[in-house]
Amino acid sequence: MKAKLLRCQLCLAKLNSAEQHLTKRCLLSAAYLDTQKWEQRKVDPQNLAELAALMDQTYEKKLPVSSLTISRFVDNISSREEVDQAEYYLYKFRHSPNCFYVRDWTIHSWIRKCLMYGAREKALHTLKNQVQYGMFPDNFTFNLLMDTFIKEDDYNSSLVVVNEIMLQEAFDEPCTQLLSLYVLHKYLQGKPDLKWEDERNLGAALLLVGLTQDNTVGFSSRLLGHVFLGRVELTKGIRAVYTKMPLMWTRGYLNRALNVMEEVVKATNGAKLCKDAVDAMAMVLEMPTSETSESKITNKLQETKQEDAIDDDDDDDDEINEKTKLPDYLKRFKELHAELQSLGKIETESLMTMTEKLITENLLAAESSEIQKFEKKLEEWEEERAALIQREKEIREKVRLEREARQAAKAKR
Repeated sequence: MKAKLLRCQLCLAKLNSAEQHLTKRCLLSAAYLDTQKWEQRKVDPQNLAELAALMDQTYEKKLPVSSLTISRFVDNISSREEVDQAEYYLYKFRHSPNCFYVRDWTIHSWIRKCLMYGAREKALHTLKNQVQYGMFPDNFTFNLLMDTFIKEDDYNSSLVVVNEIMLQEAFDEPCTQLLSLYVLHKYLQGKPDLKWEDERNLGAALLLVGLTQDNTVGFSSRLLGHVFLGRVELTKGIRAVYTKMPLMWTRGYLNRALNVMEEVVKATNGAKLCKDAVDAMAMVLEMPTSETSESKITNKLQETKQEDAIDDDDDDDDEINEKTKLPDYLKRFKELHAELQSLGKIETESLMTMTEKLITENLLAAESSEIQKFEKKLEEWEEERAALIQREKEIREKVRLEREARQAAKAKR
């Protein structure tokens, strides 16, 4: 009997392991991650030492550096050491006199080179400091990074990528939306110890990506996002919610969470709210006033004063107003919760489980569409690069002719 039970347990463990492996494997297919198309593009073979010397001389003379030069440098990286060198020149290019932006294909190539030569920390560093390095990736590049970290069970790094997508407001493509939802809920499943900044970032990401999905996962993510932001609003004030964030600057995030619940009550598309998101809402609304006050005092002591006294008073008034509304919010929450239960719109499956189901049902189709878009983008990049090369040749020819003309005029004298 014991042996039979042990065999059953082993079978169950293998099944769970297989399901986890399938989920990870299904996140991005081999076709999506295939580098063949990228590697088949034309690359100008260059000597990095010569390119580095050229850029150094150009910088010293305070002359503009061509985006083609830095692109060639990144394309010809062939070792981990050269990744470090390229980071230095990316930074210098970004701060050069004529720098407008780093070309999209250079950004994509840089991220691929970092992944290829075991420099994931460099990819994350340049991404987190994207203004300093000009790193504003497209959705396909973001997805490659997320997929890499997901397969390594590194959800902290995956979350960094999602935060940058959120700040860049780049939840445009279905693959990016699905992967971001997976990362967010997988990270929260680990029950991390969150600071208020973490709650704000998670709340903003959940809200923005949740708005792209009109289904159970989308509405539940939206609700959870509002809950996180509402808690920050209660404890830190509305200014802490929207400063340097792509968020609304008017107070009332908990009220907006209730509006999400009301939306689901009226929804006719079969959407529900996951129980864990609803429970999180209840926990915040039932949070004692003393806790929010204590949190406010603690956070005030940890901050340096950056705003004038009038602004601080306004923030305090906002928080007081929100706290006085908590009893009304709680009453409305209970009414909406009862309606949701009576309509059978409380989903007992966890938000993580529902997210995995959503990915299984939709990611394959989303991948096919995005692969086609990426192949088209490669063609556009190649056309743009060819045009720049032609322009570079024309400029060099013009400079050569002008120099020869000057030399001829000087010889006549």
